[in-house]
Amino acid sequence: MPQPHSQTKPEASALSPEGQARQAALADWFARPLGQQALRTEGAMLDELLPGLFGYHLIQLSVQPAPLYQSSQIQHKMAVSLSAGPDAGPGAGPDAGIVASPASLPFESGSVDLVILHHLLDFIESPIDVLREISRVTISMGNLIVIGFNPLSLWGAWRLFGRLRGRMPWAGRFIRPGRLMEWLNLLDFKIDRAQYALYGPPVARFAGGVGNYAGGLSRHANLPTGAIYVIAARKQVAAMTPMKPVWGQSRAFGRLSLVRSVKHREAD
Repeated sequence: MPQPHSQTKPEASALSPEGQARQAALADWFARPLGQQALRTEGAMLDELLPGLFGYHLIQLSVQPAPLYQSSQIQHKMAVSLSAGPDAGPGAGPDAGIVASPASLPFESGSVDLVILHHLLDFIESPIDVLREISRVTISMGNLIVIGFNPLSLWGAWRLFGRLRGRMPWAGRFIRPGRLMEWLNLLDFKIDRAQYALYGPPVARFAGGVGNYAGGLSRHANLPTGAIYVIAARKQVAAMTPMKPVWGQSRAFGRLSLVRSVKHREAD
């Protein structure tokens, strides 16, 4: 696994007390029927993506406790938690990974092959700073998977109701997929695919579950109005091609005329 910087010490929490309360509320929502349904659907989508992505090191940053990388063939996997405690994420507890701020990860640059961002950008204050940090630690040709809530969906419309403001997960920012793709392109990530799921309202029995993804609209039509999106991207840093100098051609100097030096003119 990529080793943390030698001077980096584990933090008790990378969140403010308010942030910790929000994270606990999110973990509670994901433990409820609708949240569990969302997790199962996201798991089915990842089960198709992860086996085809290879490398040595994988890290997950999530707002809930469940690890999502079981189907990955990568041997070294680590969850980066935002805070310690039972609701801190899959890295919490005595066998935890690392507690760190997602905008300041304790990994060397270009050391991680695959990063999973699970709804983190929906609830973090500075998503672009987190993406910059992810770009820093990801190797060239490494992979990034971002899972988020789609504002252009029934779930996005549902969160506009005043009675839901301040409640999780509706208090999140719900980043538009197109905007996220623009950010990723600016950070040298090429979009490989964008997959959508859950087309019903945010009610467990109507949302559409794993079957909605495996055999419904998500697989056959993939309409960009699903409540959940999974965006897979690959980091592609353009290599500089050295220019070979051309020797022995006088044409490069053809338009230049010789000028006698001032010193020579004085000698005349």
